[in-house]
Amino acid sequence: MRDAEIIAAVAELVAKRPNRGFWKCHKMMRRRGHEWNHKRVYRVYIAMRLNHRRRAKRRLPKRERVALYIPRMPDSVWSVDFMSDALYNGRKFRTFNVVDEFNREALQRLRTEHGLPQVIRGDNRLPALSAETEPKEPLAGAA
Repeated sequence: MRDAEIIAAVAELVAKRPNRGFWKCHKMMRRRGHEWNHKRVYRVYIAMRLNHRRRAKRRLPKRERVALYIPRMPDSVWSVDFMSDALYNGRKFRTFNVVDEFNREALQRLRTEHGLPQVIRGDNRLPALSAETEPKEPLAGAA
């Protein structure tokens, strides 16, 4: 048989570590000095029925879609989010953005002019950072 040497080498590797996968096995064979073409080794690997199916991704359960509240007047819904960027010199910085969803205005000075909104919507993508980004003191005028 033409591929007996390859079969023996693959069987030896798979006996030690059965869940390694083709490319790791091929890389190990290269390190051991075997100069076989990867296509030839893969053909033998498949013939030995060693190929594994990829694990399916765990998907989030389907949820009922809920429409976002569409603001009908200014200062009824504010959205907040953290953003990070880096300067040209490599220094990183983070900003806390607050935007009125009705007219997309930046709201740093508008809070004093118009007061606080009925709803503040947050993007909770980074829950690990929530403890370090929570304000140490309550916001002025916030209940």
